[in-house]
Amino acid sequence: MSDRRRPVDKARRAALDVLTAVRTDDAYANLVLPQVLRKHGLQGRDAALATELASGAIRMHGLYDAVIDACLTKPRLQPEVRDVLRLGTHQLLSMRVPDHAAISTSVDLVRATVGHGPAGLVNAVLRAVSRRDLAAWASEVAPDRQDAPHAHLAVARSHPRWVVEALGEALTARVGSDDELDALLEADNAPPRVTLVARPGMATVEELEASGGTRTGRSPYAVTLAGGDPAAVPAVAEGRAGVQDEGSQLVALALAEATVAGRDERWLDLCAGPGGKAALLAAIAAQRGAVLVANERQPHRAALVASALRAAPDGAAHVLAGDGMRPAWVPGTFDRVLVDAPCSGLGALRRRPESRWRRTPGDVEELVAIQQVLLDAALESVRPGGVVVYATCSPVVAETSDVVEAVLGRRGDTDEVDRFQLWPHRDGTDAMFAATLRRRA
Repeated sequence: MSDRRRPVDKARRAALDVLTAVRTDDAYANLVLPQVLRKHGLQGRDAALATELASGAIRMHGLYDAVIDACLTKPRLQPEVRDVLRLGTHQLLSMRVPDHAAISTSVDLVRATVGHGPAGLVNAVLRAVSRRDLAAWASEVAPDRQDAPHAHLAVARSHPRWVVEALGEALTARVGSDDELDALLEADNAPPRVTLVARPGMATVEELEASGGTRTGRSPYAVTLAGGDPAAVPAVAEGRAGVQDEGSQLVALALAEATVAGRDERWLDLCAGPGGKAALLAAIAAQRGAVLVANERQPHRAALVASALRAAPDGAAHVLAGDGMRPAWVPGTFDRVLVDAPCSGLGALRRRPESRWRRTPGDVEELVAIQQVLLDAALESVRPGGVVVYATCSPVVAETSDVVEAVLGRRGDTDEVDRFQLWPHRDGTDAMFAATLRRRA
């Protein structure tokens, strides 16, 4: 059998396919991964290995590239070869894979996908990488921390420098200093727990516990899974429960638990895609005799919302495909409105490994303009005495408190009644921000 046809480990080949799709097609790892796993017929431990390999190599490639380059005599590499080296480096520095297995499987992988030529280079580079651990390499390739703390953290914790600076500013604004910045960045690099939500009236926490879940203690509907495929949990497969970060659950609960004056029958999720918060709100609304309108601008995302709501009680929710910045309904129609605004996603970097490398400061500037329009539209959509919750999966000041204060500053009919910021390193959740606002009666 020729080297080109030599069999390779399916999990590692699947992980490489994910890296290739992210690099060449601007794919999102969490969306392409299930397709790749099905293509290679991976389940259980093999699927978990492929997931960790792909997510970790993408998440940490800033540091890994610096390590790889330090081991090269000529820094120019074929992109396909660099992807293989990233996967090998992740196994050597961040996983419990024996050195010989990480190196030999990487050599096999590059032979099977690129050819025999780069095999020697991959072998030599990964042997050099294996001579130090992750902390030693980070200290070697990152700028001196005393002289350039943000530049050091950008390399050592594998985040773009502007992201490091924006998160440091957010910590300073919320907790008074950025002393926790290293801990926050390290939490961004930790694989997140799988958290489920038991949609009330449709599933119970006890049912999810019986499927291997453990209560989290913050959301009354949340459990975490120690392992396994969440789609194998019957309540999840049937749409009575779902996969949802606890921070997202707490945002939905902030809307559901806020006090409104008078009628409480019509609820709105202004930017509902992909539908997790809408599904939880619809379940709560149904128990109170209220109805949720789940609005989403993009039709394909509206279809995802409809899928998330497939098990909701009859009449509890309606899905609309419309532009939330130009509402189709009469002003003052709703009693409660959630505006989970499009954002940079810098609070969910654990789950979206490629996001940190794709976003730019210019993206934030563009998003802030949209966020302000959406918040204004939400406030116009709620009646006097009703409430609006403005939320983002970003702690960045420009997207959170600055948006709220800018909108409130030009309106004379709204008060802020509550605000919270969650953190991965403190709360074990995505860095969700939420502000509860009330139209004056």
